[in-house]
Amino acid sequence: MVKKEKNTSFKLSAFIVFVLKWTSTSAVWGFIAVLLVCGWYFLTLPNIDNALESTRRPTITLLSSTGDVVAARGDLYGVPVQLSDVPDALPKAIIATEDRRYYSHFGIDPLGLLRAAWRNAWAGRIVQGGSTITQQVAKNLFLTPERSIKRKVQEVMLAFWLEYKFSKEQLLTIYLNRVYLGAGTYGVDAAARKYFGIPVQKISTYQSALIAGLLKAPSRYNPHASKKRSHGRTVQILRNMVAAGYLTDAQATAAEKKKSRTLQATSKRVGRHFADWVLAQVPSFVSAADRDLTVITTLDSKLQAKAEQQVRDAINHNSKKFKVTQGAALIMNPTGGILAMVGGTNYSASQFNRVTQSFRQPGSVFKPFVYLAGMDVGLTPSSILSDAPIDMAGWKPQNYKRAYEGKIKLIDAMAQSINTVAVRVAKKSGVKRVIETAKRFGMTAKFKANLGLALGASEVTMLELTAAYASFSNGGYGVWPYAIKEIRDGQGRVIYKREGGGPGRIETPQKIAAMNQMLTAVIERGTGKNAKINRPAAGKSGTTQNYRDAWFIGYTAERVAAVWVGNDDGSSMNKVTGGGLPARLWKNLMVSAHNGRTVKSLPAAGTLPKIEKFEPSKNKGTWQIIKNIFGGD
Repeated sequence: MVKKEKNTSFKLSAFIVFVLKWTSTSAVWGFIAVLLVCGWYFLTLPNIDNALESTRRPTITLLSSTGDVVAARGDLYGVPVQLSDVPDALPKAIIATEDRRYYSHFGIDPLGLLRAAWRNAWAGRIVQGGSTITQQVAKNLFLTPERSIKRKVQEVMLAFWLEYKFSKEQLLTIYLNRVYLGAGTYGVDAAARKYFGIPVQKISTYQSALIAGLLKAPSRYNPHASKKRSHGRTVQILRNMVAAGYLTDAQATAAEKKKSRTLQATSKRVGRHFADWVLAQVPSFVSAADRDLTVITTLDSKLQAKAEQQVRDAINHNSKKFKVTQGAALIMNPTGGILAMVGGTNYSASQFNRVTQSFRQPGSVFKPFVYLAGMDVGLTPSSILSDAPIDMAGWKPQNYKRAYEGKIKLIDAMAQSINTVAVRVAKKSGVKRVIETAKRFGMTAKFKANLGLALGASEVTMLELTAAYASFSNGGYGVWPYAIKEIRDGQGRVIYKREGGGPGRIETPQKIAAMNQMLTAVIERGTGKNAKINRPAAGKSGTTQNYRDAWFIGYTAERVAAVWVGNDDGSSMNKVTGGGLPARLWKNLMVSAHNGRTVKSLPAAGTLPKIEKFEPSKNKGTWQIIKNIFGGD
């Protein structure tokens, strides 16, 4: 019995020794592994030798033709500051809120970590972080935002190394110059200029607290986004400063009362769809590299603001009655310079640009190019065709009014937008010739080679359609729509300047004069009567099947404009035609676009001699360039 107990005791002792041995061995190897991993993490730490130098990424600023700022893309950095440059209240507000033991810890704050862990556990969610200012410098300036053990270990290592390498004052200076503070701003000086319109040296105690409050959630507490939320956060920061002993209750209360005089008024941004479109083009003109760029555009900011308001009002006031939810508009000069671009009624709700990105059926606004093709085979505005029922292998296009005029002149058929005549013209000229004409005028769509093309069945963009109409306005010269006039670098040197442009003449003066004659009749006595303005103007209305799209595109000798209304999902409107809501909106836009301008006549050729086909052989190479740019066939 005794022997058995001794054996059992011996085996137990041996097992304990075995466990201790391997536990110790594992611990040693584990410690070595941790050292090796930490050593590797340490060796792969980023270089912090240049931390005190100001680094920044380039900014691209878009200006209107009159010098107004349309948009700025990229990070906005202010003037680098030293700790001694900023008001005393600013670093105190930051320390009181972000890291109250900043001057006493060694890079990490164990007490702060424990307090944050306790509050988060009590709340059941993350309500407080335990990172010190030093850790935030390490994390935000030198490490990626990934969530991993490696990044957290490197953050702690960097915090220790930063504390060893720099003084507390230097670290705080780095933080003040590099921290993100919302609205694209980096650093306290950029934030002061963005939100208050003054350099950081001049900000008040309340403004200092507001900036400190942005650190927790820059977008949420942005004063331009929500004054109420921003003020509540700022009051909390002022109370933190009282708790930290930096302010008295009376001083905090006095600071609160100055809130109404803190913010810089923000001008409402216009042309945001336009800005997105232009910014996407900049790299094809110049390489930004590490330099700032200023892009001078063709945009008329005042006209843009009016156009946006007019489109928005037109849709909002008619949305219920006509079941329409979207609208777009474009105004350019006869050479293609974009003066106003309204890509939709609400940029915040949808950044989709219905001028440049949306492919919609044009309906009858495509008919001028059908008629031009007809002129190539001898038709003129006075030519008489038959407005009667037509049957093309079972396809029976009808007129909008479901009535027929019988024999009718081409000019009258255009004015009344008669479908049967347009189909007969396309058949007479040939669909291939119609497509060639559209492409010669700059349209790059995949046109369907059937007679439905005569009624605008192939989808196109507003940008290309409007540019095509511009050729009627300028006397027959091809147009490449453009928005960039000049690009300068940060020192003001011109590194790109638009010179010339356009593929040259693409149509004879006689045919342009004939088209102007017909499209003038549309406004004077046809479907576009709602578009009449007090000057010579021409244009065309368009309505697609089941009222999915309604257009009006027209021009004077100085301005070309297009309007589209519809629904993004392609649903039908309530009987909206191009000669109704779009024509009235076009009129309002053109009145604004011609404010203060003298009255000029449209290009004409006097008496109209025999209309000859235009041979674009000399322009073939030029048009190949634009086809390559836009991806056309």
